[in-house]
Amino acid sequence: MLEKYTIGALSRESGVNLETIRYYEKISLLNKPSRSENGYRHYDESAIKRLRFVRRGRELGFGIAEIKTLLELADHPEHPCREADQLAQAHLQEVETKIKDLQAMQEVLTKIVACQSHTAEHCRLIETLDQRSCCT
Repeated sequence: MLEKYTIGALSRESGVNLETIRYYEKISLLNKPSRSENGYRHYDESAIKRLRFVRRGRELGFGIAEIKTLLELADHPEHPCREADQLAQAHLQEVETKIKDLQAMQEVLTKIVACQSHTAEHCRLIETLDQRSCCT
């Protein structure tokens, strides 16, 4: 007999909080579980595996729609991987753009930190946020 998990046990095993599990059920990322006579949800191992997949996808920055597509592909392993490859390529471009933006931010913050002042009136961070130039 397959082991059944309550929503609390599923949360602990998958690392996904209770409200998120309910939300994923609502938007069909997670199949509706069976219910006991007293109305408690009962999940099986496949729910843990699916939630771990979703959690890992979210950790990698994929959106819900992208994860739905990837789950569809995972559910149909006979389908070609082309769509997953396209999602990965698009996501890679987004990540590269974010990295460039973060590097630009790092450069600005490095200049701000290098310009030390003694009063808030001349604080480079405040000046920069107030759209004045820094260290010029």
